[in-house]
Amino acid sequence: MTEWQHQAEAVAELIATSQRVLIFTGAGISTESGIPDFRGPDGIWQKYDPDDFTIEKFLSDEEVRKRQWQMLSSGDLAMLKAQPNAAHYAITELNSLGKLYGVVTQNVDGLHQKAGVPEDLVFQLHGNLSRAVCLGCGRRYPMETVAGWLNQGMADPACHFCMGMLKPDAVLFGEQLPSKILLESERRSRSCDVCIVMGSTLSVFPANLIPQYARQAGATLVIINLGPTEMDQMAHIRIEGKAGEIASLIIQYVKSKLGENHD
Repeated sequence: MTEWQHQAEAVAELIATSQRVLIFTGAGISTESGIPDFRGPDGIWQKYDPDDFTIEKFLSDEEVRKRQWQMLSSGDLAMLKAQPNAAHYAITELNSLGKLYGVVTQNVDGLHQKAGVPEDLVFQLHGNLSRAVCLGCGRRYPMETVAGWLNQGMADPACHFCMGMLKPDAVLFGEQLPSKILLESERRSRSCDVCIVMGSTLSVFPANLIPQYARQAGATLVIINLGPTEMDQMAHIRIEGKAGEIASLIIQYVKSKLGENHD
C-alpha cells in the first residue's frame, strides 16, 4: 500500500466516525472535467480582459455586457458543457452515506448539483455561471436558455417577464459575495467534525477563511491537492494528488468501514 493510500484510509476512518463532514472545493476539482483554471495558461483571462468583468462596468457599459455575453455564447466557457467527474460523484456518495454536512465551493460551474448533491447543501461562494439572474425581479434562467437567445442574435438579453437586465449569476470583480451563503458557510465550518479541502490552493480571500474557521473550531482538516496550498502547515492530513482518484478511493474505504456492500 502506498503512502497516499494509507492516508486515504486514514481519511476514510475520520469520515466513518464523524457525523458532519464539510467539503471545500476549488478550481482543481473541475479541471478534471475539462474546465481550465481561470488564471491558468489556458484560462479565460488569457483571452479576455479581467477589467471588463467588474460589476460597475457590467451595469454601466452596454458594450462590456455584450462582450461578456459573447464569451458565454462563443463556447470559450467549457463549463456549460462540462460533466461531473469522479471527485464530484464521490462527494455525492458521501451524501448518500449520510455524512455530508455541506459543500462550500469557489467554483461557478454547478457540477456538484449536476452530480446529484442537493441544492440546499451546495454553497457557491462565487455564484453559479450555469444560470443567469434578472437584476429587476430576481428570476433565474438556465444559461443554456440564455445562450439560445444569444445565438438567435439577442446581444444584450433581458428578462422575458419584466424586461429587467440579465446578469450571469456569478460574482463579478467588485461585487460582494452573497452574504447569506457566506454566513451559512462560516456557520457550518465552525460546527463540522471534519473539513476536507479538494482542489484549492486556498489563496483566494475571503473563501480561504472557511477551512481556517473549521480548523480553529477543532475540526480535523484534510487537504487534497495537486501542488502546495497556503494552509498545508495547518492540515492534519495532506494528500498530494488528483481529487478524483483520491476521493474515489476514500469512498471505497468508507463503505468498507461502514460495512456496506458495494461492487
